[in-house]
Amino acid sequence: METIEISGILGLTALVLLTLNILMGIMLSTAYKQSDYWKKLPAKIKAFKIIDIHNYTAYFALVIVFLHFIIIPLDPSSKFSFNHLLKPLSAPHQPIFVLLGSISFLALLIVIITTQKIVKKKLGTTTWRNIHVISYATGLLFIIHGLVMDPLLKDRPIDFIDPEKLLVEACALILLAAFVFRYKYKVGKK
Repeated sequence: METIEISGILGLTALVLLTLNILMGIMLSTAYKQSDYWKKLPAKIKAFKIIDIHNYTAYFALVIVFLHFIIIPLDPSSKFSFNHLLKPLSAPHQPIFVLLGSISFLALLIVIITTQKIVKKKLGTTTWRNIHVISYATGLLFIIHGLVMDPLLKDRPIDFIDPEKLLVEACALILLAAFVFRYKYKVGKK
């Protein structure tokens, strides 16, 4: 298996983890424990601390995203150098979408850093919550990046029925449904 293929697998793994992470974040923001659905679940499932799983999936996803892009220059066929990682617009393939992936990574990093207890306490809940909303935009960025980037970095047109792209599309639909649910929940609370 080539390095570029490993990078693609890491990217898809991060996509699934980040999708699950956002779903758990939405659960946490909607008082899920008061839901009739939650109350009907078996005690073993309710014993899971969603906040811990939410945090750990974010940390794990951050590491996987980092590995996803840091190994690309190791594959000579990618024509990427480590300099391209620092200056994504100079990337040899799809620079705009490489930039979106870079912005997505930085946004994820900001959200994780500001969620650390000491930083969150200094920021205050309102500022932290406003920064945390970046997660919604980050979700959109990693979906666009995953959908448009050619996984083999050969600048091929998008194949929307390719299994990798179908996974990205499924995550996009799940997130869209979750965002609509979250919006309706917020509007319904007012």
